[in-house]
Amino acid sequence: MKYRLLGSLAALLMAGATFTAAESGQAVAAPASCDASDTAIYTPPAAVSAAPGTLLACEAVTLPKVPGNIPMKAWKVRYASTDVRGTPIAVAVPAAAWTRGGSRPVIGFNPGTLGLGPQCAFSKQLAGAYQDEYEGDQIAAILKAGYAVAATDGVGYLNGLTHTYVVGRNAGHALLDAVRTAFQVPGGGLGPDAKVGVWGYSEGGQASLWAAQLASSYAPELHVVGDAAGGVPGDLKITAAGLNGGPFAGFLLAAVLGLHTAYPSMPFDSLLNDTGRSAIQQGKSLCLVGTVTAFAFADIGNYTKDGLTLDQIYALSGPDGTTWSDLIDAQRLGVGVGPAWSGAQYRIGFPVLQYRGLADEVIPAATEDGTHRAYCSAGVTTQWNTYAGDHLTADNQAINDVMGFFADRIAGRFTLGNC
Repeated sequence: MKYRLLGSLAALLMAGATFTAAESGQAVAAPASCDASDTAIYTPPAAVSAAPGTLLACEAVTLPKVPGNIPMKAWKVRYASTDVRGTPIAVAVPAAAWTRGGSRPVIGFNPGTLGLGPQCAFSKQLAGAYQDEYEGDQIAAILKAGYAVAATDGVGYLNGLTHTYVVGRNAGHALLDAVRTAFQVPGGGLGPDAKVGVWGYSEGGQASLWAAQLASSYAPELHVVGDAAGGVPGDLKITAAGLNGGPFAGFLLAAVLGLHTAYPSMPFDSLLNDTGRSAIQQGKSLCLVGTVTAFAFADIGNYTKDGLTLDQIYALSGPDGTTWSDLIDAQRLGVGVGPAWSGAQYRIGFPVLQYRGLADEVIPAATEDGTHRAYCSAGVTTQWNTYAGDHLTADNQAINDVMGFFADRIAGRFTLGNC
């Protein structure tokens, strides 16, 4: 489904490729102009010394893959963020301006799974360098509403690196820092007092809920007013059990790769047989369709020397005694959440919209429903929507409701949700 978009507006679009860097917290001057080369945007420097959300480099671009031929300004940007070990990451970003009074609202957007190959980056797909699966309709809907977009690739899409797929804190930090960086882009015209929404579906839904959980502690200066998250793999163990040996087992292989990249000291290479080593190299090079096709009905155990089950892998520990089970449980959403006035670990002071397709064949209903129930039980204001579609089609079926949700949040309208 494509939207016909009318009118003219300036838009900020941020697309982020990321890398692990060395230090953090020091002041770094933002570039005075966006004249970096595309090569510079995607090539990781040896080290970065900058506070999270710092603009490091930017490049003015056009985005032919956003439907509707919407007049806009756009930039690719590299920026600093924070990975799961507390060290910075640099990301890539784009920008815009507003005419309705006050500051133009900004929607931080994280796409769904695109594959781990460097050519799969969302920023490259929107710019037309590569096209497999991308969420251009969501971007177009945001721009049609007149909002700016800060759409991050996520951590690890710089040359020579691997995306830390499904690592929750990495994803949440990168999304919040993408919004922070938007205010620094020369010519972007955004004010730091702008109202902010965060949105994502599938992998992006996990990222946006992690951003919601982390916002009050990690980016308290951002005026976040709402989060929309669909098709969310809230519990990776439930998700893995549903994927392993099934038609979408490629997503599980990508998750294994993402977790290994984030936690390199954990048992991994020593577990693999020759087939597993080959699968890992192949998985690092493929985009979405290639990943699903290449690994359909694969069983992770067949890639290990000893035919390990998921439960046996979970029980393995690293040098400090931390098990894979511990680390995978640390990605679970809805644990330790509560409203702004609570003493919860993750305090959420704005409404959340969660949604899924009733025919979702990729993410088990048990984990999507479980994340929704956890938020409601914790007292977080939550709207829960379901759609008739499967995992792919429900994403687009929700667009109008998501945009209505953001319009209400930006206007300051009260909601109790529907828990």
